Amino acid sequence: MKIVIIGGGKIGFTLAEELAKENHDIVLVDNDKEKVKMVSETLDVMTLYGNGAAINIQRDANVDEADLMIAVTAQDEVNLLSCILARKLGCKNTIARVRNREYSEQLYVLKDELGLSMAINPELLAAKEMYRLLQIPAFIKRDTFAKGKAEIVELGIAADSPLCGVCLADLGSKIRTRMLVCVVVREGKAFIPDGKFTLEAGDKIYVTAPASELVELTHELKLRSKKSKNILIVGGGRIAEYVTPMLIKSGARVKIIEIKRDRCKYLAEALPEANIICSDGSKQAVLKAHNIAHMDAVLPLTDMDEENIIIGMFARKVGVPQLLTKINRSEYGEILGDRGADSLISPKQISSHAIVRYVRAMENTGESAVITIHRLADGAAEALEFAVTDATKHLGEPLMDIKLKSGILLACINRMGKIMIPGGRDTLCSGDTVVVVTTAGREILDINDIFAKE
Repeated sequence: MKIVIIGGGKIGFTLAEELAKENHDIVLVDNDKEKVKMVSETLDVMTLYGNGAAINIQRDANVDEADLMIAVTAQDEVNLLSCILARKLGCKNTIARVRNREYSEQLYVLKDELGLSMAINPELLAAKEMYRLLQIPAFIKRDTFAKGKAEIVELGIAADSPLCGVCLADLGSKIRTRMLVCVVVREGKAFIPDGKFTLEAGDKIYVTAPASELVELTHELKLRSKKSKNILIVGGGRIAEYVTPMLIKSGARVKIIEIKRDRCKYLAEALPEANIICSDGSKQAVLKAHNIAHMDAVLPLTDMDEENIIIGMFARKVGVPQLLTKINRSEYGEILGDRGADSLISPKQISSHAIVRYVRAMENTGESAVITIHRLADGAAEALEFAVTDATKHLGEPLMDIKLKSGILLACINRMGKIMIPGGRDTLCSGDTVVVVTTAGREILDINDIFAKE
């Protein structure tokens, strides 16, 4: 596909990098010469210096011939204007990053008039991800399939876990809740396990289960299932502004520490049910004074990654049960591991992954094409949701008689809203949707690509 990206900042660069890897023709436009030079020297994409909202620059970028134009500059107005102009020039699909809360609310009404195929709000997406993780604290990450009826969740295996030392073939006799271990990460390497695989302490596992049984699963595994009620947020930016009303509505008590007085006044008016503290939350004395050790969860959300990491390490040291840390630089996550957070939340990565999923959906428009894609294990594995149609091979055959390609696992079947963790006697029927897990980089564009050649 031909894709024009306007804006070479954090999200624009990440998008260009991700989409170029998938062999799309990318043109990146930015009005900062240094950014254009850096992208040109770092990535295998075309670059163009100029204002992406100017008609002559869009014409130079051949927006009229593009399949998709993505505007992710730092200014909402520039992004929206760029999308309107691109549609006028003949580009059929446009995506805009829109961070202003008021604009976001208006987009539902004006989406068609603005010519938008999709609007992305990185901070709102990050807030929703944090809220979901706070509802069931045992999970490090949650990805949704089958219209919310099934999830793949990430868990850590401790030495005292009921799963430690268990061979996956024996899992059904140990755990009553329906579940399937579909990916195991051990010493930094991701495996698609078979029944002979034995879990060990220190493993990270990705488990498929019906969404309705997730709480029961935490009980079975003797994990913390009670959602966090006392929550401390350090940094009163947009993510804090978005996530706080969600938490308060769920019955949580929220305390926000923000250093800027003007921002504190705004938050106090906008979030009257939250406790707003005007102070420097990076100082340990301040955190201690506001009872960090007695919090159920701490969310470091300042604008500085290094500050968030240090706050997170201190929260972990004093025994805070749940820690969600915002970072922008992905390399910090690779270095940090799990030492400074239960979950690392990157707005740019969440946004870029959402856009990449949209691009893949545009590419795969056949009846048996991908419906949903989520990356697992830091991109080492993927979970793909497919529709089963009359054109799907092996309909009605027991799964035990069907041979899949190596490194592919059938993780879940959704049949008319009923979630099935597949067994050998189950079958595929037209109208089902299925979730397939495999290692990243496999060329699987159609459900029939998962079957071994006969």
